[in-house]
Amino acid sequence: MQLLIVHRDVEIGVELVRMVRDYTRHKCDLAGSEAAAVDWAHGHAQCGLLLTQLVAEGIDGLTLGGTLSQIFSRLQILFFPAYGASERRLEIAETKVFPEPIDGDALLGAIERAEKSASLPQDSFHIVDLVQMCCLGGRSGALQIVKEKRSGFLFLRDGRLVHAETTAARGPDALFEMVEWKHVEFAYNRSIRAAAETIAQPWDEALIEAVTLTNNRIS
Repeated sequence: MQLLIVHRDVEIGVELVRMVRDYTRHKCDLAGSEAAAVDWAHGHAQCGLLLTQLVAEGIDGLTLGGTLSQIFSRLQILFFPAYGASERRLEIAETKVFPEPIDGDALLGAIERAEKSASLPQDSFHIVDLVQMCCLGGRSGALQIVKEKRSGFLFLRDGRLVHAETTAARGPDALFEMVEWKHVEFAYNRSIRAAAETIAQPWDEALIEAVTLTNNRIS
């Protein structure tokens, strides 16, 4: 499988490439910016996995993921956010988000899972992982969430979760519905703003409450 790592810090990027080459059989290249990654993509026929910073100078990982997904079918993505691992509110098994200090064993495990999932038509994220990453990353805009024939929207403002809606619900009820979907596909548009604010709680409280409700329903 061909991998591409996109990281502004050359030293960290080189170490990540070395780890992949030393401990896996995959091919791995490094790009130092979003523009360099797009140039790389136009010169390669295949890429199975993108590992990118979520945000850095010259890098918007969500936008880059969308761009490269249009070039490479079945592309999967892992993110390196700017916040630290200690800032996470919820731990997700088999996460696809790796804050610093990066857990090398967990990252290698995610790479191998990506290889096993290469035949799947779409990349999917655990919705809790996705929301937590975008809120801790201070994102603004809208996330379109898709699970089979169901869909919804989550609206962010400077890392706050301000609105959620599905076909059947709005606000916390819509967030609860989407958390129940667990693994989802998503698209991101940073220019869209919420027409209303229906979630007053801090994002982590709202998310933990939705996860608790989901777990109670399952048990």
